[in-house]
Amino acid sequence: MAVVIRLRKEGKKNRPYFRVVVTDKLSPRDGRFLEMVGTYDPMGKHEGMKLKLDRIDHWIGKGAKASETVAGFIRKARRATKA
Repeated sequence: MAVVIRLRKEGKKNRPYFRVVVTDKLSPRDGRFLEMVGTYDPMGKHEGMKLKLDRIDHWIGKGAKASETVAGFIRKARRATKA
């Protein structure tokens, strides 16, 4: 089973909201997931992204791969914690 960290779309029409989830690669975008490790609100004015970096590191250590978008979020979150 290939495990990926990707976005799961939620919210309403014209008001998107995303959850960052760990899931099986073959499951549908909004289907079952193993664990929710963060959120992303593109319409939010402040702190639109919240990630649990310790849980993300745990899953990456077990072989999970992050999507391009989520990998960018992880890089930004790590830079923010260093500053």
